[in-house]
Amino acid sequence: MENHAENKIEAYLPFWESLTEPQKAKIRSEAVQKTAGKGEIVHRGSGDCLGFLIVKSGQLRAYVVSEEGKEITVYRMFERDMCLLAASCIFRNIDFEIWMEAREETTYWVIPPVVYQELMDTSLPVMKYTNDLMAERFSDVMWTMEQILGKSVDKRLAALLIEEAQNTGEEEFSLTHDRAARELGTAREVVTRMLRYFQQEGLVLLSRGKVRILDRDRLYALAEESLR
Repeated sequence: MENHAENKIEAYLPFWESLTEPQKAKIRSEAVQKTAGKGEIVHRGSGDCLGFLIVKSGQLRAYVVSEEGKEITVYRMFERDMCLLAASCIFRNIDFEIWMEAREETTYWVIPPVVYQELMDTSLPVMKYTNDLMAERFSDVMWTMEQILGKSVDKRLAALLIEEAQNTGEEEFSLTHDRAARELGTAREVVTRMLRYFQQEGLVLLSRGKVRILDRDRLYALAEESLR
């Protein structure tokens, strides 16, 4: 479902007040508002140059896919978060295979690549914001890679459970073993064994497709090194 973005997009752009009136008019006329259903793929790697993406509501998961086909979550996007990696085609020497999936029904704006490129070329504040955001996103990616290489699965799984509880605001939340395995970039069997171990230790209670945290303090202590 698509419709042209309304003026409300200005409230989501930190550099809005620095733009000229023609630049503002260009964004208002060219930006598109979209809605993705839960599980829908929003962006499909470097071959898909969507544009500058701004989350209005909901949640997006950004991930990479390994040569073995495993998905590894690199960061999540919530309301007011923005992403440049969905417009990697406008950046020289950047060929980044980032995929994006809606974790729930999500509404977002997209500023087309050519429009955002023009903004960067004609506005120093936009260029500075772009450089800062790109550095932040690559820092997120590098941190995730370091976690995968340097942290054990139990710590990363504990961190994922704490993050899910924080995102939902509930001690019990939906989380299948398949999804946890995809987010951690590991095998489903590994996640299943680790969750059962957590349950035996009294950290969580498992039910079909759901996890309830029983001992947040101990789980957080295990996850602390993997939480930012």
